[in-house]
Amino acid sequence: MSQNAEVPASSPSSVSSGPGSQDAAQLWSRKAAGSLRRYRVLAWVTGTMLLVLCLEMVLKYGFQAAGVDADGHAEPVLGAWVAFAHGWVYVVYLVTVVDLWSTMRWKLSRLATMALAGVVPVMSFVLERRVHAQASARIGASAGGGAGAGGDVSPDVATRAEG
Repeated sequence: MSQNAEVPASSPSSVSSGPGSQDAAQLWSRKAAGSLRRYRVLAWVTGTMLLVLCLEMVLKYGFQAAGVDADGHAEPVLGAWVAFAHGWVYVVYLVTVVDLWSTMRWKLSRLATMALAGVVPVMSFVLERRVHAQASARIGASAGGGAGAGGDVSPDVATRAEG
């Protein structure tokens, strides 16, 4: 097995050095920046919806804030829409996770961690920050600039994020 097959390239610019490689690197950088932007938005929306769902569960089952029905089951406080909305938002979040993961060519363990972040309260916010720092550093390096997609990653932040 060749070394190139074992270690995935971080961007098209590391694969070839011909005249078209600059265009390929710019194209990859734009695609990666778009994937990162979509991931960031959905990570925040998913995390927020998960917190609202947790609030619903605590109020519904912990305090029985809306009372119980004739069968003794707890009534929804905020509404059943919260669980449905979180479920569908999570599905869209998974699509953005797979898109970013495949674009960045990360390990399978990163995909699993990013997917779990949508079901563990607060984890999506923490992981989004770390993923953003790492992805921005790689995008910035591929584009030949010092900053990533958002232009807000300093070299020492990128170094700490990689470790």
